[in-house]
Amino acid sequence: MLPQLETSVVLCCLVALVLLRCRQGRRRRLNPINVLRREHGQYYHLVQELLLDPARHHRYFRMSAEEMETLLSFVGPDLTKQTTNYRSPSKDQLSLLRLVIGKYSICSLAFTYRLGFETVLQCIMETCEAIERRMLAIHLPRPTEETWRQTSQKFHEKWDFPNCLGSVDGKLMITKPPNSGSRFLNYNGTFSVVLLALLDANYRFTAIQVGDFGRNSDGGVYANSPLGRAMASKTLQLPQDAFLPGGEDLGKIPYTMVGDAAFPLKPYLMRPYAGHNISYEKEMFNYRLCRARMTVEKAFGILAARWRILYQKINVLPSEVDTLVVAMCILHNFLTKPCDVEMWLQQGGAGMRRGMRGTAIQANRAGQEAVSVREKFD
Repeated sequence: MLPQLETSVVLCCLVALVLLRCRQGRRRRLNPINVLRREHGQYYHLVQELLLDPARHHRYFRMSAEEMETLLSFVGPDLTKQTTNYRSPSKDQLSLLRLVIGKYSICSLAFTYRLGFETVLQCIMETCEAIERRMLAIHLPRPTEETWRQTSQKFHEKWDFPNCLGSVDGKLMITKPPNSGSRFLNYNGTFSVVLLALLDANYRFTAIQVGDFGRNSDGGVYANSPLGRAMASKTLQLPQDAFLPGGEDLGKIPYTMVGDAAFPLKPYLMRPYAGHNISYEKEMFNYRLCRARMTVEKAFGILAARWRILYQKINVLPSEVDTLVVAMCILHNFLTKPCDVEMWLQQGGAGMRRGMRGTAIQANRAGQEAVSVREKFD
C-alpha cells in the first residue's frame, strides 16, 4: 500500500511540475510579430520622430511634447513597471491614449504598437485610472465659494449673464454594453451612457457625472445626480444670494445654473421661456441664456474634436466607458487654453452630431419661486 501511495505522490508532483512549466511557457511566449516591437513598433519609430516636429506631434496626440511630459510627470509613477521584453514602458503606455484621440480600434493599436490586444486595453485603462487618481483633485477640483464667485463674474463679463454658476447639459456616449438588456437603450433606439456636465465660462468642466442609463432624460439624470441633490439641499458652499447688477430694487436672488428645455425650472436652475409669442423682455432673456448655455455645447464639441473616439461606438464595458470619459474630461481641463479654443471649436461641431447626442426632453412644472427668480432676470 505504501509504495502505491508514494507512486501517487510522485505522479501528482510530476503533473504539478508539468502544469507549472506549461503555465510559465504560456506567460513567456510572445507572438513573433510582437517580438519585433523595438525594431518596428510605432512607439520606437514614429512617436520618437514626432518629437522633432511639434506641429505634427500636436496633431497626432492632440497635445504638445511638453504637455505630454507634464502629463507623464503626473501619472508616470503609477505606470512605471519593470521594463522587460513583455511589459511596456510608461511613455509607451501613455502613447496608447491614441485610442481616444483617433478613430482607432484596440485591434489596430495592438498591431501598430506590436502589443497584445489585452495588453493594449489594460494599458489604456491603467493610464485613465492613473489620470483620474492623480489629476482629478488638481484639474477638476470640488468648487469652493470663491470658485463660484469667480465663475459668476466671468459669466457676467463674457456672456452678460450675472449670478451664473455654470452651464449644465447632458450628452450621450454611444456604446453597446454586452449583456446589458435595455437599461442603456436611449430614446433614439441606440445604446448609450450619459455624461452630465457643468461648465464654467471658459469651456472647462466644473462638475461631471458619467454612467447613467441612456434612456433617462437630462432632467431625470440631473435630479438624481450628486450635483442636483446638492443644489437642492444647498450643500455646495454657494455664495449668499446677491443683487443683480442695477437690480437692487428687485431684492437679492440666488446664484443659478443655466440649462435648456430638458431641465426643470428651479430657483437655482434657469431654463428658457417656451413658445414663440413671448414678450421682447422674455426674448432677450432667452437670447442671453442661450449665449451663456453655449459654453457647455461648445465644450462638448471641443471634447469630441479632441477625443475622436466619441465619433463612434465605444465597444467596452460600461464601467470602462465611465473611466475613459472621466479621464477625457480631466485632460480637457488640463489642455484647454484660451488661445486654442477657436481652433477646436472649428473642428468640434461635427463631433456633437456624430458621436455625442442630446438626451430626451421631459415635461417639467415650475414652482412659483423659480418663476419669480426668472422674471427678475428679464
